[in-house]
Amino acid sequence: MRQLRKVWVRAVALALLAVVAVGVAQLVAPLIPQSWTGSIGVESIDQVLNILASSMLAVTTFSLGIAISAFSAAASTATPRASALLQQDPTTQNVLATFLGAFLFSLVGIIALQAGYFSSTGRVVLFAATAGVIALVVLALLRWISHLMTFGRMENTLDRVEAAAASSLETRLANPFLCARPLVSGIPTSCVPLCASGAGYVLHVDVGALDRVAGDLNAKVWLDALPGSFVHEAQPCLYIEREIGDKDALEKLREAFTIGTERSFDQDPRFGLIVLSEIASRSLSPAVNDPGTAISVLGRLVRILARWRDDPSSEIAYLNVFVPPVSSADLIVDAFRPIARDGASCIEVQLRLQKALHALASIRPNVFADPASKMATDADSWARESMSASDYAVLKSAPKAGANSEEREVG
Repeated sequence: MRQLRKVWVRAVALALLAVVAVGVAQLVAPLIPQSWTGSIGVESIDQVLNILASSMLAVTTFSLGIAISAFSAAASTATPRASALLQQDPTTQNVLATFLGAFLFSLVGIIALQAGYFSSTGRVVLFAATAGVIALVVLALLRWISHLMTFGRMENTLDRVEAAAASSLETRLANPFLCARPLVSGIPTSCVPLCASGAGYVLHVDVGALDRVAGDLNAKVWLDALPGSFVHEAQPCLYIEREIGDKDALEKLREAFTIGTERSFDQDPRFGLIVLSEIASRSLSPAVNDPGTAISVLGRLVRILARWRDDPSSEIAYLNVFVPPVSSADLIVDAFRPIARDGASCIEVQLRLQKALHALASIRPNVFADPASKMATDADSWARESMSASDYAVLKSAPKAGANSEEREVG
C-alpha cells in the first residue's frame, strides 16, 4: 500500500495506458467508416502530436520543479517530517502523471505515424484519442492552477498533518489492541524476550502472523514494540511464554515486524502529534518568532486528542497475542512538552497551552486529567523561570488542568 502512494506508480500506469491507447487505435480502425477520413482533418494529427509532445515535456519539467519547491518549503518552514505528506498528495501525483502520460502518448503516436503503422481510418481513431488526451491535460492544468494556490503553504501543511494524525488516532481507537487481547497488567516476568532482527522504527505489526505462529507453538506472546517504537538487535520487540528452540518459528515472529528508517503516520498515532509539536517548536525559535503558528497548533492538538473515547473495548480475533494500549500520558507529553519548553517565555503561547490542557482534562477527565495536570505544572515551572514577573502574574490567573476536583468532573 505504501508503494501505491508514490508518484511513479501513477505516472507509469498512465504512461502504459497511453501506449495501449495508441496500439488499440489501429485495431479499432476497421470499425470506422471510410467516409469519416474526409470530414475530419486527420492529416493535421502529426502537427497536433508534435505540439503536444514539446509542450508536455516542458510542462512536466516545470510542474515537477514547482512540486519540489513546495516540498522544500514545507521542510524548511514546518518540519522535514511533514514533507512526506506533500509527496503523497494525490492531486500532485495525478497531475504529474497526466502530463507525463500525455507526453508519452504523443511520442508513441509520432513514432507510429512515421513508421506508417496507421491506416487512414486508424488516423481517425488516433485523432479522437488525441482530442481526449488534450481534454484531460486541460482539466489537469486547471486543477493544478487551483491546487497551487495553497499547496505547500504553512496552513496547508498543518491541515495535512492534522488530518493524518487524526486519522491514525481514530484508526487506533477503533481497534486499540489490534484485534488482540489487551495487555493491562504488565508482561509476566517468566517470559522470554525476542529481540528485533535489525535497528529501526517499527512501521507495522502483523498481529495475525504473530497469532498463527504462536498458535503453532502452543504459546502466548506479549507485544512490547508498538508501531513507532525504535528497536534494535538488543531491544526486545516481543516476549514469548517460554523458551522456543525452533529457529524458523522465531524468525517468522521477527518477520511480523516491518522495520524502517523513518516513522510513518499510518499505524503510529503519536507520530502525527510529534510532527505538529515540531512545527510549533520551530515557529517559537528566535529565528522564526511566530507564536501564531504555535497557537494554531495547540488548537489542532486539542481537536485531535478530543477524539479519544473512554471505552477501549474492541473485538478480539487473536487469542495468542497480548497488545498494550496507547498511553494517554505519552500522547500528552508528545504533543505539549516541546511547546511548553520552547514557548516558556511567551505569555500568549503559555496562556493558550494552559487552556488547551484544561480543555482536554475537562473533555476526557478519566483519560487526560492526570497527565494534563502534570504537564500544566511542568509548563508553569518553565514559565516561572523564563517570564517577567508581570507576565507570570497574568499566567497564574489562567485556569489549570486538574487544579481542583470540580474541574475533573466536568464533561
